[in-house]
Amino acid sequence: MEFEKRDAPFVAPTTNVASMMLHVLYALIPAALAYVWYFGSGFVFNLIIAGIFCIAGESLMLRLRGRPVEATLADYSVLVTAALLTFAMPALTPWWVTATAALFATVVAKHLYGGLGYNLFNPAMVGYVVVLIAFPMDMNLWTAPRMGDIDYQFMTIAQTARFTLTGSLPDYLTFDAISRATPLDIVKAGLNDMRTFEELRAYPMMGDFGGRGWEWIGNFTAIGGAWLLVKKIIRWQIPFGVLMGLLIPSSLMYFLVPGVHPSPGFHLFSGGTILCAFFIATDPVSAATSEKGRLIYGFGIGFLIYAIREWGSYADGVAFAVLLMNLAVPTIDYLTKPHIVGHPIKRRGAR
Repeated sequence: MEFEKRDAPFVAPTTNVASMMLHVLYALIPAALAYVWYFGSGFVFNLIIAGIFCIAGESLMLRLRGRPVEATLADYSVLVTAALLTFAMPALTPWWVTATAALFATVVAKHLYGGLGYNLFNPAMVGYVVVLIAFPMDMNLWTAPRMGDIDYQFMTIAQTARFTLTGSLPDYLTFDAISRATPLDIVKAGLNDMRTFEELRAYPMMGDFGGRGWEWIGNFTAIGGAWLLVKKIIRWQIPFGVLMGLLIPSSLMYFLVPGVHPSPGFHLFSGGTILCAFFIATDPVSAATSEKGRLIYGFGIGFLIYAIREWGSYADGVAFAVLLMNLAVPTIDYLTKPHIVGHPIKRRGAR
């Protein structure tokens, strides 16, 4: 009688990298549709360009390293990087800026450290920070949301495509006509000019809690993040830590001096807070691994976001906060290693 022989692992995993990355992409679809509705078709052009150059950069590095291209690209991780880059960048961004961010994210931040599973830093945030520093003017071309009571010249798909490919506008349009300061920029500049937060809430760009349009994008992002939690693609500790790290100090400062400090709701529904909590900080490679470590890691990101917004020179500090805490991950993992069952617990000072 002959028995079937199998090699380890003997229990087939229920999930793999490709399925996890596809779930992340699916979870981002509602927020992407909201982004296109409120800020125009530039999001789609940025996503296409980021996807092309992320795939091209990954394919080039895989060939140079002698790795199989098709099998590695099939894990869809590079498309998640492209999607997160697209969410971080303005809808009106010239193609060379998006291409630079995508290539730097895949070639430098990912493959120069060994590829998927070895990168120390979140690739999307590395690419974003590079273009934020290298192309500050292009990274400030934020448009107003599609709202009937906001004076704004909305661009057509053809005009957006022309700007994306050439960096030039139609003759009758100027950058002042199409670009607006973000709610975070408005509040930061207004508070520096000694205006109160309640006065700044009267601006047409402001919504019930955060920025108009941004609130709905945040809501749909949270829905996608909740779906990832239900599917157990991400753990609850990092999103919880990020939100608590931001909301605790912002609530404390707001209730102590409400006119000088923005409300916790504004911090939550403005910028990339919710996207960071559920999709960026939860990167399984560059984040902490133990349960206690994930809480510390997430809380550190949230607190740094608040500190940069409150006292730093940038209006939103999501990318810098994530990269700074990526640096701390080895130490966090070392200090929060779980106790191994069957081994005695070593007390401090004991030999």
